[in-house]
Amino acid sequence: MAVAVEARSLDAGYRGRHETVKVLVGLDLVVEAGAFVAILGPSGCGKSTFLRIVADLLDPIGGEISVLGEPPRNIRIRRDVGFVFQDSTLLPWRTVRDNVRLPLAVGRSSLTREIKDRTDALLEMMGLSALAMRHPHQLSGGQRQRVAIARALLGEPKLLMMDEPFGALDEITRDRLNDELLNLWRRTGTTIFFVTHSIAEAVYLGERVLVLASNPGRLLLDRDLRPIKAEGNRCQREDPVIVAVMAEMRAALEQAS
Repeated sequence: MAVAVEARSLDAGYRGRHETVKVLVGLDLVVEAGAFVAILGPSGCGKSTFLRIVADLLDPIGGEISVLGEPPRNIRIRRDVGFVFQDSTLLPWRTVRDNVRLPLAVGRSSLTREIKDRTDALLEMMGLSALAMRHPHQLSGGQRQRVAIARALLGEPKLLMMDEPFGALDEITRDRLNDELLNLWRRTGTTIFFVTHSIAEAVYLGERVLVLASNPGRLLLDRDLRPIKAEGNRCQREDPVIVAVMAEMRAALEQAS
């Protein structure tokens, strides 16, 4: 089994001048390559902090972590990790096409591998071809998030970090993008870590759901959902078995708060 991320006794947080604040403590975790992992937990439990450590946007303050068998820095330098935030962070003066192509224009001198221009293919994959020359203010919230995902996928990353990417969208748009994301994951085989506050979203999307507790942040529950889902991580939101798992997650979250 190829391993995407392995953490041993991982502590995460922030070092201040007079004290160190631990946000996440003692995390032991092994995630296989190609997995879809949803992460639930109350605010301040370390969900986003963990994603940032995997993507080498933040250093751990204790323990060990490896990504694809290497230090996170190596993965970041090769651009083997992509990141999608709740805010699409599109540049307002650039068209959809130029926003997707942004990774080709930024930091080219530091690239350690060739990144092909797959803009047209990604625009088609994300249903954006007809919008290629529009600017962000001419797009809906769901369309902007599609652009952000396309941009994150331009370099064909092996891991995709998604930090509440659909949190600001209405429920119908969110459900539609959930299905599009699952189809994208099935086609690409990219390892996805997906942070959300929605229990329904986590259970519907995740092959595996991690529930973090707070004060201090720690892993409370690690639930493998593959035995109750069909091939390709498929399920129906109204399936009584899925609804029962949602109730289990809600009880875990009540304990986690």
